[in-house]
Amino acid sequence: MPMFADALQWLVMPISGAADHAVSASVSWHGRTMSVAWGGLVPIAILVARFFKVTRRQRWPQELDNKFWWHVHRGLNYSAVALACVGAYLVWGAEAYAGSVRALHGWLGWSIVDLGVAQALGGQLRGSKGGPTDPRRDAQDNSIDLRGDHYDMTARRVWFERVHKAAGYTALTLSAITVLLGMWVADAPRWMWLGLSIWWSAFVYTFVWLQRHGRCLDTYQAIWGPELTHPGNALPVVGVGIQRFPPCHASEITQEKP
Repeated sequence: MPMFADALQWLVMPISGAADHAVSASVSWHGRTMSVAWGGLVPIAILVARFFKVTRRQRWPQELDNKFWWHVHRGLNYSAVALACVGAYLVWGAEAYAGSVRALHGWLGWSIVDLGVAQALGGQLRGSKGGPTDPRRDAQDNSIDLRGDHYDMTARRVWFERVHKAAGYTALTLSAITVLLGMWVADAPRWMWLGLSIWWSAFVYTFVWLQRHGRCLDTYQAIWGPELTHPGNALPVVGVGIQRFPPCHASEITQEKP
C-alpha cells in the first residue's frame, strides 16, 4: 500500500514537481473543453472519415453510399468547433500566465479555432453531388442528368478535397502541439501527461493498423462503386494512401472487403 500511495502521489503532482497544482476554474474548464474538442472529437472524426466510408457489415459494392461516416464526421467536427469556441471564451482576456510558451500557445490556439470554423463553413463550398442518387432536376423536379461537382470530379471539387483534407490534418497536428503547450503552461499533473501519451499512442497505432489493412477506400468509389460508367473512376484519387479498386464493368463486380 505505501508503494501504491507513493505512485498515486507522484501522478497527481505537477510536471514541474511543485508541491501543488492550483489553477482558476475558467482555466481548468478551458483545458477540459479544448482537450475534448481537439484531442478527442477531431481525431475520432478523422479516423471515421478516412477509414469507415464502408463499414464491416456493408456488402460493398452492392451496397453503396453508406452515410455513417458522413454524419459522424460532421457531428463530431461541429461539436468540436462549438466546444472550442466555449473554451476560447473561458480565457478571453485572461492574463494569469505570461511568457513565450504562453504566447505561442495562445497564437496556435486562436489559429486552430479559426481553422476549425473555416473548415465547418468551408464545407458549404464542396459543390453539388450529382450521380444516380442525386441527379440534377428541373423546376418540376424531373431528373435532367447525373451531372454534379462530386460525380464529375470538377476542378472545384478536386480543390475542395485538397484544401479540406490538408487543413484537417494540419489542425490535428497543431492541436496536439497546442494542447501539450497548454498543459506545460498550466503545469498540469503527471497523470494528465501519461493519459494523453496513451491516448495519442492508441490513435497513431489505430491509424497505422487501419491504413495497412486497406481500410482507406476512395470516397468516390465508396459512394458510387468501381464501375467504368462513373467518370470519377478514370481520374486520379485526391489524397495520399487512398485505396481504389481498378475500374470495371458492372458484370465484373464481386463483393469486396476494403
